[in-house]
Amino acid sequence: MRWWARSATWQGVEVAETSHSTTDAPTTWLPLPDVAERLGLSILKVHQMIKDGSLLAVRHDGVRQVPAELVANDIVLKHLPGVLTLLRDAGFNDDEAVRWLYTADDTLPGTPAAALGGDKAREVKRRAQAVAF
Repeated sequence: MRWWARSATWQGVEVAETSHSTTDAPTTWLPLPDVAERLGLSILKVHQMIKDGSLLAVRHDGVRQVPAELVANDIVLKHLPGVLTLLRDAGFNDDEAVRWLYTADDTLPGTPAAALGGDKAREVKRRAQAVAF
């Protein structure tokens, strides 16, 4: 069962609309104002980070949100902007990037999103680079 649905447009930027959850889907979501508070930034700066590609957001339950794992310990995960750039260069939109980040991989183990917060972050970056080829 797919946990993503259709794409929607928000201020000229395509965002994903999520629906049903699977075991690989993010378990905790943060609305953008909560992301801004957690990072100690203005909401405008969070929107700019999304626009610049250093953070991603998708529509979840009708609200534009960020998977909480991606802003762990009150910072954006160190390798996330690089991984997002590689995925976007490979033609991924935010919907597809979230799907890739939360698809389980037994060789990591776990998901690329979970590995980004640990010692496998560089391996995730290498795999994102390989996706482009």
